[in-house]
Amino acid sequence: MEESTLVRFVFLLCLVSSSVFCLDDSDQNATVSSAVYIVTLKNRPLVHFSGRESSSSKHSLTATSYHIYRTLNRSASIIRVHDSLLRKVLRKENYLKLYSYHYLINGFSAVLTRKQADRLAAREEVDNVVLDFPVEKATTHTPQFLGLPRGAWLRDGGSEYAGEGVVIGFIDTGIDPTHPSFSDKIPGHTYSIPPRFTGVCEVTIGFPPGSCNRKLIGARHFAESALSRGVLNSSQDDASPFDGEGHGTHTASVAAGNHGIPVVVAGHHLGNASGMAPRAHIAIYKALYKRFGGFAADIIAAIDQAAQDGVDIINLSITPNRRPPGIATFFNPIDMALLSAVKAGIFVVQAAGNTGPAPKSMSSFSPWIFTVGATSHDRVYSNSIILGNNVTIPGVGLASGTRTMHKLVLATHALGNGTTVMDAIYVGECQDSSSFDQKLVHGKILVCSYTVRFILGVSTIKQALITAKNLTAAGLVFYIDPSATGFQMTSTPMDIPGILISSPQYSQALLRYYNSSLLRENGSGKIVGSASVARIVGGMKPTYGITAPKVMYFSARGPDPEDDSFVDADIMKPNLVAPGNAIWGAWSPLGIGTNDFQGERFAMESGTSMSAPHVTGIAALIKQKFPHFTPAAIASALSTTASLSDRKGEHIMAQRTVLNPDISQSPATPFDMGSGFVNATAALDPGLIFDIGYNEYMKFLCSINGSSPVVLNYTGESCSAYNSSLAASDLNLPSVTIAKLVGTRTVLRWVTNIATTATNETYTVGWMTPDSVSVKVSPAKFTIGNGQTRVLSLVFRAMKNVSIASFGRIGLFGDRGHVVNIPVAVIYKIAV
Repeated sequence: MEESTLVRFVFLLCLVSSSVFCLDDSDQNATVSSAVYIVTLKNRPLVHFSGRESSSSKHSLTATSYHIYRTLNRSASIIRVHDSLLRKVLRKENYLKLYSYHYLINGFSAVLTRKQADRLAAREEVDNVVLDFPVEKATTHTPQFLGLPRGAWLRDGGSEYAGEGVVIGFIDTGIDPTHPSFSDKIPGHTYSIPPRFTGVCEVTIGFPPGSCNRKLIGARHFAESALSRGVLNSSQDDASPFDGEGHGTHTASVAAGNHGIPVVVAGHHLGNASGMAPRAHIAIYKALYKRFGGFAADIIAAIDQAAQDGVDIINLSITPNRRPPGIATFFNPIDMALLSAVKAGIFVVQAAGNTGPAPKSMSSFSPWIFTVGATSHDRVYSNSIILGNNVTIPGVGLASGTRTMHKLVLATHALGNGTTVMDAIYVGECQDSSSFDQKLVHGKILVCSYTVRFILGVSTIKQALITAKNLTAAGLVFYIDPSATGFQMTSTPMDIPGILISSPQYSQALLRYYNSSLLRENGSGKIVGSASVARIVGGMKPTYGITAPKVMYFSARGPDPEDDSFVDADIMKPNLVAPGNAIWGAWSPLGIGTNDFQGERFAMESGTSMSAPHVTGIAALIKQKFPHFTPAAIASALSTTASLSDRKGEHIMAQRTVLNPDISQSPATPFDMGSGFVNATAALDPGLIFDIGYNEYMKFLCSINGSSPVVLNYTGESCSAYNSSLAASDLNLPSVTIAKLVGTRTVLRWVTNIATTATNETYTVGWMTPDSVSVKVSPAKFTIGNGQTRVLSLVFRAMKNVSIASFGRIGLFGDRGHVVNIPVAVIYKIAV
């Protein structure tokens, strides 16, 4: 009786709900091979209609009632369309509709077989059919890759407290204050501006009152040097803190953007963004401009003001465009200004530069500056195209797929009357729709050539997309031209189905297939296309778990040049590496920094400019936990806890060439990655630190031959006031670099126990010696209490005459779990 009642109930529900649920008792196993699919339609959802209606009539009650009535009617109408479509396509087959979506998207989800889903996808009114997938809360991923949600953030009470009370100053291209990444109106407890911060918020054209808030607490711009040179056009260069380029908005959000901000690009939702320290405060000091860059005088003024205002950390995602002249690279106005900032207790992070992978390509020089190189991370957006001969070709491109096969047409085979390849030599780049015959392109996948002109910025993918849309193409494919072979293509956003094929081999495979079935015009014999077909799969869904991190080819490398004659300094650079490739960050819609993301609120950027703010944000977490840490102590915590292995537990690799970088990798050395890859969670519990004060930096500078007058000029202090000098290798850095080891050299290091436990910890010392060098560390074992300092003696001896750099490591292994990593580099070895 109960079973028959259930059957009758299901049948009645089917009648009442217009076939919402149609399953008879004779075929209850029909759904075994079914799955949940999400079907979206081409018609607009309700929100697009609601936004146009107004209840501004003086009869407000009547207007509101009418609005509700229209909304309900339209909702019911959309639902009826969904049900009617299912009935027409699937007729009396078994299916189960789960939801009708009508407000934000127009579509439905249903339990369907694969064949049923394919039939729905073939309908003209259907926009997309995708298999349902598991969803969990996520960011644009580098916080997860760095272990923040379950590590460093958790220790501080979660993302809603991470970095709270810390002020980060950004010397950059400004900021877009309207971006939600910088709003103070977020759930949870309110921001409280640190009373020590005395900065102001400029009010100018383009930066009106109310631009700052309790999150973005200061904003200024500096352009006197640019004005004096006559290069600043106030109408074009945004003579205000507003970011007309995009770079500054991006870096600020990576370090300290709000948590959980939706990333929407080209209409695609790509996750939620978060800075490394989402509760940190932001202060902007604009000194770079979109048309000409910036000048040292303005940079220094910005640094000076930031220090006066009371920032805790300065982020410099900028580098000089040449190596500073003079007796040492350290004696340049920017680095010396930053030394004063360090004296004031400000931690300074600077990008290593994008001049790699050549040795000595470093653009950040001084030991008081924390220099960051760039690595990959483990998220990749993969795209592909399936040819009619069942060959699948991989590529990139943040784009949807075509669902079905479409004919291919090569751009040079779709020219309009009167246009020839000789007339328009670059017509294959698809930059001008007037060059083509729309009838030859309509409904087909347009195949274009990606040449070196795209790399130079002369041609753009955005313009090719406009061309494809004007010609009503079904999709867009780029194959790589020989002129661009070896250059890496990025995951460019596309608002129509598309793909970029970066491999020359796969590009040739596409062209061979296309040319195998050319179509010619009757009479003239002119090629007007091909019978070849293809389907673009789409590249919106990221994949994870590839070998990462690896040092990117563009990341500048050590050794650190001491002067303009390329003499090596006894200082290790970079200090560390962090994610800097394909990084999502906030963007100014008016920004011109990249053609691909103009008009968007987020952009994917690569460079050491992106890796530096990752470390800046993590430094804010350290500063929050240890507010009395000196800049050197923060640097030590970051360095000694760095990871040496990738996600697979293997040695971190480094790309060695600009062209085809993935096939030219070898194990990374300290001149590629410094101490290693940043480990946010471990950096909050380093166990031991290596500290350095301002006086030690001054003694180091005074040890350089001929430096006394230069030191006096920059600092106003005489080297005679310091009773002793200090060689670079004797600075208490958490690394050892010896550019020239003649015989034996002893260097000392001081370690201080800052562990939160009150009990002692016993450390055992181990080491891996550089080639042709012997190493001895004493004591080989020591016990150190909280707050205590111990001196370590490190003795290096050259065993052979060798001029090639070799590398080793010293490890301090505590019995309470702390591990302290000290990289060692010895370049020239001369045995005595």
